[in-house]
Amino acid sequence: MGRKSDAKQRLLDAALDLIWENSYGVVTIDAICEKAGVKKGSFYYFFESKAELAVAALEEEWQTEIKPKFDGMFSVSNPPLERIRLMFQSCVDCQEEIQKEYGQILGCPCFSLGSEICTQNEPIRAKVQETLCRLVRYLESAIRDAQADGLIAPGDPLVKAKSVYALYEGSLAQARIANDLEPLRLMQDSVMDLLGATAEARLG
Repeated sequence: MGRKSDAKQRLLDAALDLIWENSYGVVTIDAICEKAGVKKGSFYYFFESKAELAVAALEEEWQTEIKPKFDGMFSVSNPPLERIRLMFQSCVDCQEEIQKEYGQILGCPCFSLGSEICTQNEPIRAKVQETLCRLVRYLESAIRDAQADGLIAPGDPLVKAKSVYALYEGSLAQARIANDLEPLRLMQDSVMDLLGATAEARLG
């Protein structure tokens, strides 16, 4: 039995990399195929369009990279606010590595793609929205537990989670535009202010 082709996986990886480094609009199917080392005919064997590939690439990234990482950071074995701190510190560390490799902070690929294309392609918009909602749920769970422990101010955990996530993505966007890590380094203190964390919680 012959070795199973990895062409589909290479297309998924190439699409996400190129769209993240550049933009959805400027990346062509030819460029994706070239980076993946896959013939154009093979592309259309797996995907009907660039949009279908983009949706599949986002889901692949979620299942193989993002979800395992967030499951670890937001494990209930970590104190509630530590889960959030781990998320924000991981963001700083990741973007610092990217800046060293590419010379440019690239921000969040999912958010960047959604901002660019959400009014033009409904399947991409829906997949981006689904992914962002998944991330907010991690924050909501941590905030709910922190409130139960008396570490942060009361209030609707979902509303607070959406506000924290807006700060997260806004800081990433600022960092990408300025190619400067400083907005990311300020996030942790800002999120503690936003949540109304107690003095004891901040020290923890």
